[in-house]
Amino acid sequence: MGEATVRPLRADAERSVRAILEAAVRVLAEDPGASMDAIAAAAGVARTTVHRRFANRQALIEALASTAARQLADAVDDGRPDTAPPLVAMHRITANVLQVKGAWAFALELTPEPGSEAAALQQDIDRRCVAVLERARAEGLIDAGADLDWVRRVYYALLGETLRGDADGDPDALAARIVDTLLRGAGPRA
Repeated sequence: MGEATVRPLRADAERSVRAILEAAVRVLAEDPGASMDAIAAAAGVARTTVHRRFANRQALIEALASTAARQLADAVDDGRPDTAPPLVAMHRITANVLQVKGAWAFALELTPEPGSEAAALQQDIDRRCVAVLERARAEGLIDAGADLDWVRRVYYALLGETLRGDADGDPDALAARIVDTLLRGAGPRA
C-alpha cells in the first residue's frame, strides 16, 4: 500500500471548520458542558457537519487547542522576537498575545495532550519567551542573576491577571503596563 496523501480542505469546508471552531470557543467559554448540537447551532451548520469534521467532542477540543496555540505562535512571530530590540519585541508580543488570548481564552486554558501539536507549540512559545528574556538580560533590562524561567512564569501570570481584570482595555496600554511591571516591579519610580 502507498502512503495516504492528505488533501487540503475545499474552501467551503475550510470555512465550515473555522466557523465551528470559532463558535465552539464562544459556546464552551459560556458553558464548558455544551453539546455538539449547541456548537453546530452557534456555527450555523448542521449537526452532521460538525460530526463529519470532528469525530467526537475530544477531537473538537484538540482542534481548538491546536488552533489557539497556532494563533498564539503567530502572535509571538509577529512580534519579531529574534530580531526586534528586546523591549520592542516584548511590548509587541504582549499586545498581540492579549488580543489572541482574549479571543481564544477558553481554548488556551485547555491543557494540551502530551505529544500533541498544541503541546509542541506551547513548548516552542515558552522557549522563545525565554530567548527574548535572555536578550533583554543581555541589554541590562533584567538582572543578570534572574532565573529566566521564573521571569517567564511571572510574565505569564501578569498576562493572565490582565485578561481576568482588564480584558477589554487597550492592548497597547495593557502591554506597556505588563512589561513595565515585569521589568521594574511596583516600587516607586525615580
